[in-house]
Amino acid sequence: MGNDPTNRPLLSVVVPLFKEAPHLNGFLADLKAALDPTGLPFELILVDDGSPDDTWEQIKAAKQSFSNLRAVRLSRNFGKESALCAGLERAQGDAVIVMDGDGQHPPSLLPTMIEKWQTSGADIVQAVKVKRGNESIGGKLGALLFYVIMNKLSGFELKGSSDFKLMNRKALEAWLRMPERNVFFRGMTAWMGLTTVQVPFEVLARRGGKSTWSYLNRVKFALIGITTFSSFPLHLVTFAGLIFLLFAVALGIQTLYLKLTGQASSGFATVILLQLIIGSLLMISLGIIGEYLARIYQEVKARPRYIVSESIESDAA
Repeated sequence: MGNDPTNRPLLSVVVPLFKEAPHLNGFLADLKAALDPTGLPFELILVDDGSPDDTWEQIKAAKQSFSNLRAVRLSRNFGKESALCAGLERAQGDAVIVMDGDGQHPPSLLPTMIEKWQTSGADIVQAVKVKRGNESIGGKLGALLFYVIMNKLSGFELKGSSDFKLMNRKALEAWLRMPERNVFFRGMTAWMGLTTVQVPFEVLARRGGKSTWSYLNRVKFALIGITTFSSFPLHLVTFAGLIFLLFAVALGIQTLYLKLTGQASSGFATVILLQLIIGSLLMISLGIIGEYLARIYQEVKARPRYIVSESIESDAA
């Protein structure tokens, strides 16, 4: 599927975009400069994730220079993971490359990734971060904590992983068979367990503008990743309940003994402390259960991951 007449493999490059208009032309030029020397035919699949600026106008203008460009515009901002789904579902190549359009994923690394794919026989070529760039200390510590938790809860080693990767057709077809609405792309590719090789890279500075990836968005992303790949937090609630049950039984026995022996004394502070501890545990437990119910609720509704308002097809189509 997707081979040209000379039987060279076709590459699909999927790039989700959100407010990237000012530097889109420079990014596409770098992308073309990196891919042309490989000698492989490729298609560009750009997904405008409901950008409020003129990103879509820039994409339409870029079509004049890239006959192999395909693009879709989502009706609103559905989030990066949904935009990735829109691009991957349209990829026709024998291999698909996923990367960001803000310049932090260096196009210059693509020839190395393609060579690794062709020589290693691996299903996935994973670009792994060796440096996280100009990220704040809080962002780096938050990412480290998230990956430690994910590794302990799910058993998948995701430290340094990113959405910057190359997948062959086998890996893409396997990924497309996972229809969940709560999408965690890098976790889903790790879950497949297919043969993977790694290529190190340093995160570059953004071409311009500020990241729209706020701390709140990161927390939401982390919760989706944890709750979709591990049920351990639910088991933790049960475990905590058993611990407090044993503690309550021991305390009850002690209280009854003191009462029967006439040694009972005022325990107001103890009662208040226990109420605060138990109340906090109950609220946290309800919050954990609520997160899983929210995931189930979204899946049961079975709404589409995204809605397309406009599209551009390749001239070759």
